[in-house]
Amino acid sequence: AFLDLSGVHEIKATWMGSTILPCTYVPSEGFTQQTLSWSLERDSSSSTIFRRDSSGDHILLAGFRGRVSVPKDSPGNASLLIESLEITDSGHYTCQITWRSEDNNLVKKEVTTTVKVLKVAATKPIIRAGELGLSVPAGARTSLTCEAAGSPPISYRWFRSTPEGKGLLLSSQAELAWDNLRPSDSGMYYCEAQNR
Repeated sequence: AFLDLSGVHEIKATWMGSTILPCTYVPSEGFTQQTLSWSLERDSSSSTIFRRDSSGDHILLAGFRGRVSVPKDSPGNASLLIESLEITDSGHYTCQITWRSEDNNLVKKEVTTTVKVLKVAATKPIIRAGELGLSVPAGARTSLTCEAAGSPPISYRWFRSTPEGKGLLLSSQAELAWDNLRPSDSGMYYCEAQNR
């Protein structure tokens, strides 16, 4: 298939996540890519998001600045990366490329992908309580794991209670691990889970 663009018909993506809209071709000798554009059609109006020509890359829609990019130095790859997806990013995206042939003819091809941005139900993290009162021999390896279910992404923090009743931050991971337990590690530990 000579200078044919390949893409996908439909992409389902997650709100606040990122997605790549494929648009690729096999570079052919004697043909030079002149322009590449990505446009978005929604609510029956179409606007150009991204354009690459001899003067460089241009992001024409303010709402996409800082959120979209197309690979720079990979001939034949015009795929569009969209980050921090909004529900309003749903629509029909068209990748259009124009090539110039050695005898100065222009060849134009396009491929359209429908994007549906789906909202993940935001839920409060629910922590599964661990067993209270854990006895472990000195010198042993052990770990405490914090497990929470919910969305969007959850961040964890482990604390150790101090005699003054404050929390001493030990880790920002779901797991708190010791390679070699000492008697001084005895104490009260607790985990916090948080999302947006």
